[in-house]
Amino acid sequence: MSDKKNFVLMQDGKDTDIVFSNRQPRGAALKAASRGHTDIRLRERGTKRVHVFKGWREQVTSPSNRPSWLPETVWKAKVKKQGVEHIK
Repeated sequence: MSDKKNFVLMQDGKDTDIVFSNRQPRGAALKAASRGHTDIRLRERGTKRVHVFKGWREQVTSPSNRPSWLPETVWKAKVKKQGVEHIK
């Protein structure tokens, strides 16, 4: 049993057709940040909660035991939770 939840990315106060699935909202926000989104607002389907995050990507060096196909630097997504809003 995975218990995954679906989080819909919101832009300009409206839902988009982009949906991220994860057990926690932070995991969904990391997926959004890795795709380049910075102001992340995720509406949890089935509830009236909107999780608000600030996201960014940093370029870091790959570990020394990386596979040969992986480049020396990779992008790493980071997020910081700003809060939770409730839809009326």
